[in-house]
Amino acid sequence: MSEKYVAAAGRYSEEEKLYRRCGKSGLKLPKVSLGLWHNFGTEADMDVMKSMLFTAFDHGITHFDLANNYGPEPGAAEENFGKIMSADLRPYRDEMIISSKAGFTMWDGPYGDWGSRKYLMASLDQSLKRMQLDYVDIFYHHRMDPETPLEETIMALDQIVRSGKALYVGISNYDGPHAAEARKLAQEIHLPLIINQNRYSILDRTIEKNGLKDFAREDGMGVICFSPLAQGMLSEKYLNGIPSDSRIAKDGRFLHADDLKPEKMEGIRRLDEIAKRRGQTLPQMALAWDLRDPEITSVLIGASKPQQILENLGAIENTSFSAEELREIDEIQASIAGELDARRQV
Repeated sequence: MSEKYVAAAGRYSEEEKLYRRCGKSGLKLPKVSLGLWHNFGTEADMDVMKSMLFTAFDHGITHFDLANNYGPEPGAAEENFGKIMSADLRPYRDEMIISSKAGFTMWDGPYGDWGSRKYLMASLDQSLKRMQLDYVDIFYHHRMDPETPLEETIMALDQIVRSGKALYVGISNYDGPHAAEARKLAQEIHLPLIINQNRYSILDRTIEKNGLKDFAREDGMGVICFSPLAQGMLSEKYLNGIPSDSRIAKDGRFLHADDLKPEKMEGIRRLDEIAKRRGQTLPQMALAWDLRDPEITSVLIGASKPQQILENLGAIENTSFSAEELREIDEIQASIAGELDARRQV
């Protein structure tokens, strides 16, 4: 791509339908956001990465989610995003929400992991250099730290906001009680801790069980969901076997062939039938299911080509479910979970 990128003029033509307020904050996010966890790594094709970012932005997706360790290799996603930001997206910086995180292992030694003040502040400085940015819009603590006092983590996030290196902060992979504690500490010092990022899908109901979703509803804190397609199991690609170009076949680090048990695939095919009755693809229905409740601000999608972004964006056309549809989906999920639990006990 040699021509200078110019954003589509009509990218906000459906603004009311595209965006949702992040809890009780003043920030709005697109209901579908683009995550750069996979496919923006060291060996990714620059033209394909550009095409995905441009396609997303041209269709109103303003939020791009990264982390210090996204790649592979760690840091590669931020570095590649920074190159594209500098070359093509700089004129649109004020129209974009860019987020990053720190909390998982990033460098050797005792200061490159978890939630200490030392690690969080050093990591964000590194991320800003890689992305060629002065600030991020949202900076997350990526996971709960069992040893560092939560007060230290929250105070570090507060210093980051006061320094101008982040506008808002968030937490990721926190359960309900720890989110409530973090929010209380943040409110005491007027820190804009506005969002939780957690795994949530038809097949993974953890945030319903650990109190996070109930807390968000009651407190007014936003929730953004990662892995809404359950690592691709709800993407349609595995309905008829494992394609040679799939993530399982090429990588297998996060989703394994053993995950696709016959009883699980039978349930996923039943979900596909419900989606077809709704006039949606299976991934569109999976995303819409996450977005059915207003406390879910946004869903994070990954993509390997622009067309996937456009197909997934179609989910916002219908996020309403009948009571019968929800009952049937819950029954299928419970059946899958029950059969897998039984298998583990054998």
